[in-house]
Parts: sequence; structure tokens; C-alpha cells
Amino acid sequence: MRGWIFSLSLLPLLALGAEFDRPHLSDAKGDITARIGGITAVNHGLVATGRLPAGTVDFMGDTLGSFSSLAVDRHSWKRVGDHYEGTLWTLPDRGRNDPGAGLFYDYAARLHRFRIKVTPYSGADLPASTKSQRQVEIIPDGGLELHDFNGKPFTGAEPGAGVVVQNGITLPAPASGTGAGKVSMDAESLQFTADGSFYIGDEYGANVFFFDPKGKLKGVIVPPVAVVPRRDGKLDFNSLKPPQTGRRNNQGVEGMSLSPDGTRLFVVLQSALIQDTATGEASGRSNTRVIVYDVSRDPTPRQPVAHYVVQLPVYNDKGDGSPANRTAAQSEVRAIDNQRFLMLARDGNGLGSDNGKPIVYKAVLLVDTSTATNLAGGTYETSTTSVLRKPDRNDLVEGITPAPWVELVNLLAPAQLSRFGLNVSTSPKNQPLTLSEKWEAMDLLPMRDPSHPDDYLLLVGNDNDFIARHCVMQGQACDSDFDNDSMILVYRLTLPH
Repeated sequence: MRGWIFSLSLLPLLALGAEFDRPHLSDAKGDITARIGGITAVNHGLVATGRLPAGTVDFMGDTLGSFSSLAVDRHSWKRVGDHYEGTLWTLPDRGRNDPGAGLFYDYAARLHRFRIKVTPYSGADLPASTKSQRQVEIIPDGGLELHDFNGKPFTGAEPGAGVVVQNGITLPAPASGTGAGKVSMDAESLQFTADGSFYIGDEYGANVFFFDPKGKLKGVIVPPVAVVPRRDGKLDFNSLKPPQTGRRNNQGVEGMSLSPDGTRLFVVLQSALIQDTATGEASGRSNTRVIVYDVSRDPTPRQPVAHYVVQLPVYNDKGDGSPANRTAAQSEVRAIDNQRFLMLARDGNGLGSDNGKPIVYKAVLLVDTSTATNLAGGTYETSTTSVLRKPDRNDLVEGITPAPWVELVNLLAPAQLSRFGLNVSTSPKNQPLTLSEKWEAMDLLPMRDPSHPDDYLLLVGNDNDFIARHCVMQGQACDSDFDNDSMILVYRLTLPH
């Protein structure tokens, strides 16, 4: 499926996997209907945008890193006349860092709280200005610092080979230097439970941490043997180089979501495990794992009840028609029932990447696991056996059927973006109206419209990597030569009940 430039104009893409060698743009201005597994969903398009200045300082005095994940408090969400209001919680990752230079901060894990107001807009095109992204008001309102089992703060610092043991669980922790002795967390995914407790998915260990409403660690979901990172048989939580088996470094629990009834927790890795990666360039990382836990009785169960493979899109990062050389890694999921979820997959180009390459692929996919092979309890979960038929190909072994998906929202829709003053142009580099590189956060909220009971607002947020002209981290300057504002895009969707 190479060379599809306007693939969503009339018909959404249905795929087990797909390849894009040129920018995957959509000329859609109206509704897009997607069907999969006997259900129908409709994307009504972009209806609101908002931005928070990159130099905003958070409640702990650091530059506010934006949205590796986000979630709106369901109890606060309400419709007021022509707009919606609520309390927004967002998750920064491990703080400003430069792994190539070995620079990490002792950044304390935290949640940011905001007051949010969303006013959908359907009028004429707005000017090409940052002032045009004002349909979403994002007002900082404090936050919550997180603490481990012993009541100590976490650190964002690289753990290297260091570990600590708390409550019988081995966790990453720097043995010396920055953050020594603290549990390392690179937080990437956030999900609240009905009582205000919450889960956070981590990159370092591919663990899922479970916190009480006050931010105290209460339990950990340790991943299956197949996912745990190891080198020479030992745990290897290092983020600077890949392990020999298990989660790829910096490719841990990037997406996570509870089913609407609160019984199933979907945990999705950013891309393929090391043993599931085809040799060659980075397009061999497309077979990622989806692990599902029953949390109806125990919030931190030991074993999954379901375990699937999803084949991510692959693309060419130059967008010049050459064969794929990258995987469009998944960055967030939101479940719509016990079998289906929305999944955000994206390339690494756009504002913040500083590479000047064209934006090729950013989309929200609707994934259906109902026909996929369940690997729970089997050899592909309890060992490091690869799901690949051959090490140099992405083909799955016979008997494994991946979960299919259909593309529901293409973020690269120039006509929709331009109505809000935005664009997909990366030349010249680092312009504030260029679509950001790292879209990593989503939440799905009811519109509370009696005449359209199945309509929702999908909030999509970016991770700005703490890039700001005026940046401060633990009292130290960390300035960049451009601003990468925190942003939220809002889409109106019709989804099956």
C-alpha cells in the first residue's frame, strides 16, 4: 500500500499493516466513515485547538513538560451552553534530558492539573497565527507529586544497571550519581479508575504502576517474561542501549487504557519487542504487543487474560517514495469496549524533531481484537520465543493472526488544520504553526448531546519534550533556540455504544 497520498478522501484504510512511502495526507473536509468487526465509526473532523506556551512553569518550579498522556476527570466534565468544562490531568515524562550527552535530571514524577474549557468551532478559516488556536483554554491549576512504596519521590534519571527492591519487586534505580537510590520512572501513559486511583505506564521497566488518589504507590503490574528487558539473563533497565530480549529501550508501556466498564486494562508497547524485531532498518519493529489484564477484582493482577499482536504502519522518513525504513510507533490508546480501542500511531517528523524532513504519518486507528490470536499463557508470553517466522522478515509465524485496524482520524488533513491556522510544512524548520512531532496523548469524552448520544470529543495532545526558549529544570537553565508549545487538537467522533 505504497504511495497513497489522499487515502482517506473517500474510503478509510483497513489493514493488518500498511506501508507509506510519501506523506499520507487527507483532503477530507467532511465526515469519514470507518467500519471494522461489524461496527461503524464516524470522524466528523477537527473542531477545536488550543495551546499552552512552551515556557510555562509548573507547580514544582520546573518548565512544564507537556502531554505524554492526559485524562479528564469524568466527574468534573460537563456541558455548559456552547462549551465544555472539566479538570484535566496530564503526565510529563522523565524531564528534560539529552541521552547522547549523558544528561539527565533528578526530575520528580508528577501529574499536572488544569482547568480546561472546550468550545467547538465550525466557522470560516482562521488566520495563520498562534492566536487562532484558542478554542481550548488550558489553565494550570497545580498538580500532584508521586511517591514510591516508601514514600520517596521518583527520579527521571537513567538507571543504568542499578536496581532497588521494594515490596519484593525489583525496580530500576541509579546506583550512583543523579537520582541515586530512587526508583527511576519514565512515565508515558495515564489512566484513572472510578475512585480516583490511577495507573501509570513506564518506559524503563515496562511496568504499570498503580497509585492511590494521593499519589502513593500501592502496587505494580510486572510484565510477562517475554516483555521484561534482559541482557545475559539479568534484568537490564538501561534506556541508552537495547537489551537482548524484552521491551526495546525507550519503547515500553507507551499506551494504556481501561475499558469503559473498568474491568479490562489494555497495555500496549510502543513498538516490537527485541525478539520480535526483524533484522535491518527500523521498519522491522512493527509487530507490537497488546496485553490485557482483568482488574475487576485485583488492580495489579499477575497474569494477563489476553495478549495480542498488532502490526503498526511503516513509512519512509524522507517521504520520497523509497521503501519504508521506520515504524509508526504507537503513542496512546483509549478503549471503546472490552475488545476494541483507538490507537495513536505517528512518525518522528514535525515541530520539535529539528530534522526538516516532511511529516509522513500521524493517525488514530480503530483496532479490533475480536478475531486476533490470544497468546496469553502460551510460549510467546512465558518465554522469549519470537513471533516472527524468519528473523529477517516481519511475517508472523503460522497460527498467529494479528488484530486488524482501520484508520479513523488522519491528523495530516491540511484543509482541517488550516481552518485553525496550522499546517504540515516543515520548511523552514521549527515554525510555531507546524504540526508538532510527538502526538502522544488522547482522551475520549462524551458530548452529552441528547440528539447525538454516541458522539464524543477526542482530545489529542503532544509531548513537547520541554523544548522552550526559556527553560528551567531544578533551577538550571535548559534553553532551546525555539519554542515547542503544548497543544491539544479536538475531533468529533461518533462511536458505537
